Amino acid sequence: MYNVVCLDLEGVLVPEIWIAFAEASGIPELKKTTRDEPDYDKLMQYRLAILKEHGLGLKEIQATIEKIDPMPGAKEFLDALREETQVIIISDTFSQFAKPLMAKLGYPTILCNTLEVGENGEITGYKMRCEKSKLTTVNALHDAGCDTIAAGDSFNDLGMIRASKAGFLFRSTDAIKADNPDLPAFEEYDEFLAAIKAAL
Repeated sequence: MYNVVCLDLEGVLVPEIWIAFAEASGIPELKKTTRDEPDYDKLMQYRLAILKEHGLGLKEIQATIEKIDPMPGAKEFLDALREETQVIIISDTFSQFAKPLMAKLGYPTILCNTLEVGENGEITGYKMRCEKSKLTTVNALHDAGCDTIAAGDSFNDLGMIRASKAGFLFRSTDAIKADNPDLPAFEEYDEFLAAIKAAL
């Protein structure tokens, strides 16, 4: 069977974008992520309301993203993994956020969502690529004759992890690890890479 590894982006390969922006903008409320809120639409509406309240738009967030580097060892991990098998990053981030980060990771394949942005740069909404994007994508890969191995750190990764022939948590929260004790959990890239290779 043809294997495809499906990885989350934020928290696995790069720092959480919204946390970095919360720190850069001095708005601690924006630190909430999918690790804290399982309902993605609820989380995004919360974020968009805060941005509007503070008059912040895409330009300000992109300025923060330009300064974000992949987590130490992430590119080397990804390069080594791509020598072994096909890898797709499946993320609930947005194409307008991801582009500069993909350059720093060597342009891996990424499937993500899109922001709706007004002419003045205000983020007015967002468009999901498909419903339950991570799980839907993994199931589509299965329909295309692929086996998947999936990994992530947040609530919104659990669907694709559970649907795959092997699934892992990477640098997840204590609460998520406690709720999913059967999922192998890793903190370091070398152990993570070895586990994925063993599952191929």
